Amino acid sequence: MARISQRIGSIAESATLKVDAKAKSLKAAGRPVISFAAGEPDFATPEHIVEAAAAAVHDPRNHRYTPAAGLPELREAIAAKTARDSAWAVEPSQVVVTNGGKQAVYQAFATLLDPGDEVLVPTPFWTTYPEAIALAGGTPVEVFAGSEQEYLVTVEQLEAARTPRTKVLLFVSPSNPTGSVYSPEQTAAIGAWAEEHGLWVISDEIYQNLTYDGVRAASIVEATPALADRTILVNGVAKTYAMTGWRVGWMVGPADAIKAASNLQSHLSSNVSNVSQRAAIAALTGPQEPVAEMLAAFDRRRRAIVEGLNAIDGIRTPTPTGAFYVYPDVSGLLGREWAGRTPSTSLELADLVLEEAEVAAVPGEAFGPSGFLRFSYALGDDALAEGVARLQRLFA
Repeated sequence: MARISQRIGSIAESATLKVDAKAKSLKAAGRPVISFAAGEPDFATPEHIVEAAAAAVHDPRNHRYTPAAGLPELREAIAAKTARDSAWAVEPSQVVVTNGGKQAVYQAFATLLDPGDEVLVPTPFWTTYPEAIALAGGTPVEVFAGSEQEYLVTVEQLEAARTPRTKVLLFVSPSNPTGSVYSPEQTAAIGAWAEEHGLWVISDEIYQNLTYDGVRAASIVEATPALADRTILVNGVAKTYAMTGWRVGWMVGPADAIKAASNLQSHLSSNVSNVSQRAAIAALTGPQEPVAEMLAAFDRRRRAIVEGLNAIDGIRTPTPTGAFYVYPDVSGLLGREWAGRTPSTSLELADLVLEEAEVAAVPGEAFGPSGFLRFSYALGDDALAEGVARLQRLFA
């Protein structure tokens, strides 16, 4: 009899966290590694949010269990944000507060999927999606769009991948790992297609407030209101408010799906830390100027890294309009000799870059096909400039 269950034993470690951990280990050993691996803002959480948490620590109300689905005040704030940013008027009862966006993603799939149900996964994808789908008994079906399409899948591609077992479409805009944002017209077309075929949609909107060049990430429910009865939105405070460590995410959806997810959470984790929930209330309802300041810095870094990477022969980097990642096509570097090595995959290329240039990036194999690298530009300007310069020297 196996010591570890087949279901859990088949899960792969998060590739992004693995690369980041290796980079940190090398830095701890004294090597001057610059890491572009982690999807984590380098800013401190805004002070008014920290102050709200500090006050919450001393309030005895927060020392006890609270409703598993979340503090009523936070569910109200999330409902207001959903109406404001996703143009979907929901009741607070349609919200479940989760321990970060990852729990929301897992619970969304667990709530909807039965064994054998298929999920269409636009690719490149965030590394956790296929694992969460598999844990829920579903089957991920990759639908790949390359750099020539700005990594945006089409209705025709989705239709070609649809089968009688397709139950859910995963929709992510802005995207991790590519930073691509679907236009309102593209979003409406995909939403209408999903509605036509009776599919559920799980839409990850964690980066919806991080967009550039006047681009707005339209919610799929806004673009196709008829989908409201079959859509679950996933979101959180981690990226917009530099709160990755606070672990507050949420799900928004139809009453029956949210009730089922709440029942699951009541057995899985109960309530999210009350202190973190109080901090999230301050984030959503308090001053938004710190968000604008962080966004301006991300925009500056976005332009710098795209320009710097595209100066390297063999790299093609589409300009992202959302999130804080670039996803260059590095196939032009493969099969060529660099520092005495000839990488044939982006996995081998990422290892070469880490060893020879002391720069950490995540290989495309973590997000789909080989031939790509993901760089997060959520790091300091000086570190970004030095990291790009090292790559330019290595691939000169």
